[in-house]
Amino acid sequence: MSAPFERRTVRRPGPARDPRAIAAMIRVDHAGEYGAVRIYKGQRAVFGSNRATSRIARQLREMEAEEQHHLDAFDGDIRAGRARPTLLSPAWNAAGFALGAVTALMGQRAAHACTEAVETVIEQHYNDQIAQLEAMGETQLIERITRFRDEEVAHKHLALDEGAREAPGYPLLSAVIKAGCHGAIAVSQRV
Repeated sequence: MSAPFERRTVRRPGPARDPRAIAAMIRVDHAGEYGAVRIYKGQRAVFGSNRATSRIARQLREMEAEEQHHLDAFDGDIRAGRARPTLLSPAWNAAGFALGAVTALMGQRAAHACTEAVETVIEQHYNDQIAQLEAMGETQLIERITRFRDEEVAHKHLALDEGAREAPGYPLLSAVIKAGCHGAIAVSQRV
């Protein structure tokens, strides 16, 4: 029999902290940041040694450094045992570099269109994760993902300012890259 004023723990509505969901988030974010680093490396392989493209090469180097910082943070989570890496890292390695090189060969605006498309998907992806983590009460990861999302949004705005939407075949190029990103996210969460 309980006392009339006995304290009871009442669970708040919403999902409880789900370590498997968090591990999937870390895995897919790690894969995405790895892919982003590889995209910028592919673009810099094309633009890096040409004086005419030194401005975009510098921009790409700066964005790559931020992506590498994000990747390092998720690497730390994986080393700490919070998640396992995706088994598809070799595929993301090749695909990311190839996407970067191909879009760079198409020209500077196409390279920026690639950044804009990728970052548009990642912004929404991070927003979705933030909402899920808020429901779980997982504040530490929210802070990091929010900071990373804001840096990704800055990359998107730079790309837009540099004429991403003026790239030849922009609607098709953007749609294909976005579809690829959505597919990569879905697969990396599981594999």
